[in-house]
Amino acid sequence: MNQPAAPYVFDATAAQFEEEVIRRSMQTPVLVDFWAEWCGPCKTLGPLLEKLASDYHGAFVLAKVDVDKQQELAAAFQIRSVPTVMLVKDGQLVDGFPGALPEGQLREFLKHHGIEPAEAPAEAEAAPEAAPLDPHQEVLRLRKAVEAEPDKDEHKLDLALALLQTGAAGEAEQLLDRLPANLATDDRAIRARAKLGFAALLKDAPPAEVLQAAIAADPGDLRARHLLGVRQLVAGDAEAGLAQFLEMLRRDRKYGDDLARKSLIDAFRVLDDEDLVSKVRRQMSALLLA
Repeated sequence: MNQPAAPYVFDATAAQFEEEVIRRSMQTPVLVDFWAEWCGPCKTLGPLLEKLASDYHGAFVLAKVDVDKQQELAAAFQIRSVPTVMLVKDGQLVDGFPGALPEGQLREFLKHHGIEPAEAPAEAEAAPEAAPLDPHQEVLRLRKAVEAEPDKDEHKLDLALALLQTGAAGEAEQLLDRLPANLATDDRAIRARAKLGFAALLKDAPPAEVLQAAIAADPGDLRARHLLGVRQLVAGDAEAGLAQFLEMLRRDRKYGDDLARKSLIDAFRVLDDEDLVSKVRRQMSALLLA
């Protein structure tokens, strides 16, 4: 699941629960979401609660409790199934419900307890867009995170994904192989496995600069286009990689036993950008039907 976003959503732990939830509820109601990675309904309810926390602009805050990691808290609240949501106000547990509710019922639940959306804070001066993360710097940062918290497997998954962007497929695969079952079936881990299939194609492949030079010298060099597209896809530049596969399809749809079409279909399985996938699917279909 997605990581909680500040300022109205946070991960709650047993060590900080008294301060972050009980005492905080004296000023602001706290909705506590007990969830688990393996829980299907949690993946529907969690993002909806996070959306409401944002929509309500701090009228309540959302505390996320992963029951597998915070078993002490789950036992203290006698959680028997997930998702389960509890409302803490004025230092007391006042209400709750099991299961995933639709947005309308969630809003009614909040309204019943006097929680109405607050006015949006005045917009600050637009901050400049953050520069894209350097993959190699991200690998260094995540290595330190793994060293600091070796039992936190999420760091290892994040590190595997970062390593894939630097081309270190071997180490990334080893990290993925050692993930616990709940993370091994995470959508990001599944996509990472699919990326490894592309990464395997890059063994002994020329660097991107050499491939770009080859294409500049001969735009019909479809082998170079394919390898460059794979490199771009693995490095996280999905749109550029798909553009190379589409150009292959325009130039010779039969090349390499339908390599362009097969590469596009494999890429669709890897990507989580539904808008991009839909757009490129339409372009692929138009080329195949032309």
